[in-house]
Amino acid sequence: MAAAGSLIVIDGAHGEGGGALIRMALTMAALTQQPIRVDNVRAGTNYPGLDIEDITLARALARSCAAETPGLEFGASTFSFLPSRPPSALKERLDVAGEGSNRVPNSNVLLNSLIPILARSGAYSQVSLSGETYGSHSLGFDYFANVTLGTFRRMGLHAFVDQIHAGFGRDGGGDVSLEIEPSVVQGLQWKQRGELVAARGVISIGELPMTVAHRGLAHLTNLGINAKIPIDIEIVGVETRRPGVSVTMWAEYENGFGGATAIGAKGIRIEAVAQAAFEDAFDWIKSETSMDPFLADQVLPATIVAETESVFTVSRLTTRLLTLIWVIKQFLPIHITVKGKEGEPGQITVRR
Repeated sequence: MAAAGSLIVIDGAHGEGGGALIRMALTMAALTQQPIRVDNVRAGTNYPGLDIEDITLARALARSCAAETPGLEFGASTFSFLPSRPPSALKERLDVAGEGSNRVPNSNVLLNSLIPILARSGAYSQVSLSGETYGSHSLGFDYFANVTLGTFRRMGLHAFVDQIHAGFGRDGGGDVSLEIEPSVVQGLQWKQRGELVAARGVISIGELPMTVAHRGLAHLTNLGINAKIPIDIEIVGVETRRPGVSVTMWAEYENGFGGATAIGAKGIRIEAVAQAAFEDAFDWIKSETSMDPFLADQVLPATIVAETESVFTVSRLTTRLLTLIWVIKQFLPIHITVKGKEGEPGQITVRR
């Protein structure tokens, strides 16, 4: 039986019109127990229709919320999610929806979506799944484990992730597990980021010569010295089913977190990978804002369930972030104030 209340219809083509909109719509439906129908799924992308990530997340939340999911099929342009109860804890390996696709989901993206929901279930959750853990232009494991979860811990939201196998790319065969404690979430007062606490880096490498990682470490170290930012860098050898290397750099401030990741590819020198991660992270550091644009996307759902107000600054107001805010407002009469223009630095205030 669906939850009481009117069906909320979400236009999947709104704003960025991609997977982040679908994930946020599912998150809000689970948190508020309001039934939804999403039309024009991923219409803003080159691959419209339900993706493997959408289906895998919807199935997990359906079990947590005892929800019906009419139309939940690979490639569908319309589907519904009809929850019948508040979220309950999950202790299981998530099924990866593979029909119609040979791709696997990005594990970090899916687990991040589950955290604020399961943290409010009132019980301990433990979930695991297979999928990409390091990919091009996607949330990487080292960023997720250190920056995203580090920010959550600042909010009183406690989640712990373990990478059993690294998955470099969509066919890399990664395995990740996540533990989530029931948490009382507090808002972030990050209007001014304060002093630098530490700058760190991780070079994760599997099935490649360690000399590659050491060259990356040397280059990243020199970049930090030249920028007058001493970076504490760690090399991590990972178990993996295919070769790969990833470089992640981040900085932690009194009231701020941010960084960047770059993944290696055939024919690309490790120095170029380290350079790309450093330059993206340094662009955020120079902005003097409290979050990079990607962290703002990942943390926004947690600010919705926080007991207190959140205020944070972001180095760039992206179409994706503004799309997520629009989705949230379809469910709740919540005050989310955005100061700034799209594509420029801005400030977000979330008040329940």
